[in-house]
Amino acid sequence: MTLRHTLAAAALVLFFAALAVHAQSKHESQLKTVRGVVVDKSDNPVAAGVVFLKNTRTNQVRSNITNDQGSYRFSGIDPNAEYELYAEKEDAKSQTRNISNFDSRMDIVLNLKLDKKKS
Repeated sequence: MTLRHTLAAAALVLFFAALAVHAQSKHESQLKTVRGVVVDKSDNPVAAGVVFLKNTRTNQVRSNITNDQGSYRFSGIDPNAEYELYAEKEDAKSQTRNISNFDSRMDIVLNLKLDKKKS
């Protein structure tokens, strides 16, 4: 193999590697984010509450603990799936919110209020 062939092969490998990285970053940029704040009945932020995000197609559940300001965040959400979202802390639970795959927003803000007893 000549030097010219080696350089051409190396250039092709680099080209396809760059193409793969670009395709991966484009895919990641199309994923959704769901975020918000969990509050109690008096609209005070709830620290250390647990927020659940369930993919209704796969039944996979992700959870997140709210920070001191009651904030939560889920990133890397599949835009083609439907989700259910709710929060719990001690004996209180929020209403379940649905996230539709028809919702075209890439950054979805859903605040949750703890207001009823867990069943």
